[in-house]
Amino acid sequence: MKDLVSSHVHSSWAPVFVPITPLIEELLARISDQKLAPPYDSILRAFETDLGSIRCVIVGQDPYPTPGNAMGLAFSTPPSLKKIPQSLKNIFVELESDQGVAPPTTGDLSQWSEAGVLLLNRVLTTRQGESNAHLNIGWQRITDHIAAELGKRDIVAVLWGKQAQELSRFFRYKVESAHPSPLSAYRGFFGSKPFTQVNQLLVSQGREPIDWTL
Repeated sequence: MKDLVSSHVHSSWAPVFVPITPLIEELLARISDQKLAPPYDSILRAFETDLGSIRCVIVGQDPYPTPGNAMGLAFSTPPSLKKIPQSLKNIFVELESDQGVAPPTTGDLSQWSEAGVLLLNRVLTTRQGESNAHLNIGWQRITDHIAAELGKRDIVAVLWGKQAQELSRFFRYKVESAHPSPLSAYRGFFGSKPFTQVNQLLVSQGREPIDWTL
């Protein structure tokens, strides 16, 4: 279990992970006999990026439960996956409306990771085929701790929907709206211009805006 942290978390995160690594190991041990989404080696994929490069965090809920869809980055799907989930399609609709970025042909958001965006789910795992299977096992203690550290660094948080907005208290700079899911996208997500809002907040801090191109 310890190997997952040491092999998949960038060294810049080490001080942040010291106090939570025992809890992560405990959680992983509890679910070690289950078929997980994302796959075991991808659970901490979001933290492979240098902490110092992160200027924005987009918080998702829990991973896509459909086998092969989750890749350890919130909302993102592997480039080989042809069917893009509807929430992600809605994000792409808003991205085009807000930034003029044409919808990409895949759901892979790795380029955002490389551009300074942490794609963090509130809950880092689920059982394949079952949404929210691990909602109550303790992942929120981990992501609370991560959010507290990001907030201290004045990273801009994008909080879509109720689960993500549980982290609102940690952030001074934040963009909040309804979730992009088909059930709620028309209740305040569409037209909210989150990508422009993030860049305005970054520029107001004297920081580089995010290149949202995919």
